[in-house]
Amino acid sequence: MEVRSIALDPGEPYELRLAGRGARGYVWTWQVTGDADVVRVEEQPAPRGTGAAEALPGAVVERAYVVRGRAPGGGRARIRFAQVRPAYPQEAPYDEFVLDVEVGTGPPAPDGGPPGR
Repeated sequence: MEVRSIALDPGEPYELRLAGRGARGYVWTWQVTGDADVVRVEEQPAPRGTGAAEALPGAVVERAYVVRGRAPGGGRARIRFAQVRPAYPQEAPYDEFVLDVEVGTGPPAPDGGPPGR
């Protein structure tokens, strides 16, 4: 399991790419703990032709996620990504990745609007 630490300002994005095993039925899930309201996680659409449906059996399917600091900033969150097979919830995750995020009290989100989920 890899652990990475990053620092973000409110509105600042961080892109994370994780190798998946979608062709084998695995998906990445995530759980936010700590100051969960200071970050937002969004899965990015897979580029055309790179999804699990198009992959050969056993192929690696990369997934991209954007973690964004939310306003008002000032907090720490831990995001635990786990690669699981939803059809087998009793199985331990195939892989895990932890992202520790510190969100500063920098400028507000660039769009000027309230942060959303």
